Amino acid sequence: MTTGKFIFKATLVIAFFSLMSKVLGLVRESVIAGLLGTSYLADAYQMSSKAPNMLFTIVSGALATVIVPVYTEYASRGEKSEAWKLFKTMTVVVILFFLIASIIGVIGAPLLVKLVAPGFSGETRALTVELSRIILPWMIFAALASLFTQLLNANNIFGLPTFSSSVNNIFIIIAALTLGKLYGVYGLTLGVMLAMAAMALVQFPALYKAGFRVSLKMDLRHPGLRKIYNLALPSVFSISVIQANVLVTSVLASWLPVGSVSSLGYADRLIQFSVGLLGMALATAVFPTISRLAAEGGMEAFAATLLGSLKVVIIGIIPASVGLITLSHPVVDLIYGWGAFDQKSVHMTAAALLFYSVGAVGQAAGFLLVRGFYSLQDTRAPLKISIVQVLINLGLSLLLIDSFRHAGLALATSLANLAYMALLMWYLGKKIPGLYRDGLLRFTLSVLAAAGLMAAASYTVNGALAGLLPGKTGVVLQLGLAVITGVAVFVAAIFALRVKEAQFFWQSARKALSKRISANGD
Repeated sequence: MTTGKFIFKATLVIAFFSLMSKVLGLVRESVIAGLLGTSYLADAYQMSSKAPNMLFTIVSGALATVIVPVYTEYASRGEKSEAWKLFKTMTVVVILFFLIASIIGVIGAPLLVKLVAPGFSGETRALTVELSRIILPWMIFAALASLFTQLLNANNIFGLPTFSSSVNNIFIIIAALTLGKLYGVYGLTLGVMLAMAAMALVQFPALYKAGFRVSLKMDLRHPGLRKIYNLALPSVFSISVIQANVLVTSVLASWLPVGSVSSLGYADRLIQFSVGLLGMALATAVFPTISRLAAEGGMEAFAATLLGSLKVVIIGIIPASVGLITLSHPVVDLIYGWGAFDQKSVHMTAAALLFYSVGAVGQAAGFLLVRGFYSLQDTRAPLKISIVQVLINLGLSLLLIDSFRHAGLALATSLANLAYMALLMWYLGKKIPGLYRDGLLRFTLSVLAAAGLMAAASYTVNGALAGLLPGKTGVVLQLGLAVITGVAVFVAAIFALRVKEAQFFWQSARKALSKRISANGD
C-alpha cells in the first residue's frame, strides 16, 4: 500500500470513530447543559477540572510528541522487544507521577482553585474546591489512556484508540442521567472520573495483542528513557506555554459575571467537534508516516505529505468555521437549549462560539504543523512560537475584555491561534525549502471565496425560515435547510473554481465506491 493510500485510509478510520465520539460528545454536553445550564454549578464543574487537565495535558502531551518517533526508531531497527521494555517502564513512571500529583492536589485544592479561578468567591469557590478533590485522580486514568493510544498508533492501530473516546462519552452520559440526577454535580464529577478509567481499560486488550505486557519492574537506566526525557522536556515547556493560554482565559473569565466560564466551555466543545474530527484525526494518522519519512531522509515525500494534509485541514475547517459563524445562534439553541439552559445561556454561548470560530483553522493546522516539527525531532521551535502566541493572547484579552466581555476572550484566543499557525508555517517553510510551492495560497483563497458564498446562502435561508415553525421542530428545519443549502453552494463553488484537490478527492471517492459495489456484486 502506498503512503498516500495508507494515510487516506487511516484518516478515514480515525475520522469515522472521531465522528462517533464527537456526536456522542455533543450529546454529553447537551445533557450536562440541560442539567447545569450556565449557573454557578456549571462554572464550578468546568473549572474544577481545569488544573488537573492542564497538568495532564502538559505531561502526557509532551510524551505523546515523542512516543511515536522513539517507538518507530526502535521498530525500524528490528528492536520491538526493546521498545516494549522501555515503555513498560514508562507506564510505571507515569502512574507513579500522577498518583503523587493527585495526592498533592487533593491536599492543596484550595490553592489550585485560587490559581485558575481567582475571581471565584463564596459558594462558587467552595464548590469548585470540593469538585476538584473528586476529579483529581482522573489524571491517572487519563494519562494511561493517552499512553495506550500513542503506543497503539505507533503500531498503526487507529480505530480502537479513537473508539475509546466514545466509550468515555457514553459513560459520562450515563453518569449524568443517573448519578447526576441523584447526587447533582457531585455525581456527575465522579462519573467523569470513572469514564476515563473505562477509556483506558478498553484499549488494553489490543495493546496486549500488539506485544505490551504489564510489569512493575522499572529499568530507569534504559538509554531510551533518557532520550524520551531529552526530547520531551522542551515539549513540556512548549505545551506549558500553550496551557498558559487556557490559564489566561480562565483567570480573566473568573472575574466576569456568572455563566461566562461555562458559556466559553460550551462554545469550545462545539469548536472541538470540527477541529478534533478533522485536524486531530489527520494529524494522528500522518504523524507515524512523516516520522518514518524524516528518519529515512525522504524529505521530498515528507513535504508532499505534510502539504497535502494541510490542504485537507483548510478545505475542511474553513467552511465549518464560516458555517458556525453564520449559524451560531440556531446551532447553540438546537444542541444546548433545553432544561436549565435558558435563552440567556443561548445568547452568551452563541457569542462565544462566533468568535471562537474565527481561529478554528489556526488551531487545527497547529496540531498538524507541530507534528511536522516533532517528526524532525525539533521541539524547541514550537516552544518559541508558543511563547509569542501566549503574549498575543494575553495582550488581546486585556484589550478586548472590557468591550466584549467573555466573547472578547474568545476572539483573543482565535487571533492568537491564527498568529500561531502563521508563525509555524513560516518557520517550517524555512526548514524545508519549497514546502508550500504547490499552490497553497491560490488553494486557500479559493476555499475562502467558496466559503463566503456558502455563508451568504446559509444566512439567507436561515433568515427566511426563522420563526416559521415553533419549538425545536422549527429550529431543526431552519438549521437543516440552511446547512444543506450552504454545503451545496460550497461544493458547487469549489468545482466552479477548478480546485484540483477537490477533484482528486471526488475521483478517489468514486473509485472507492465503484470497487465496493463491484466487490458486493461478486
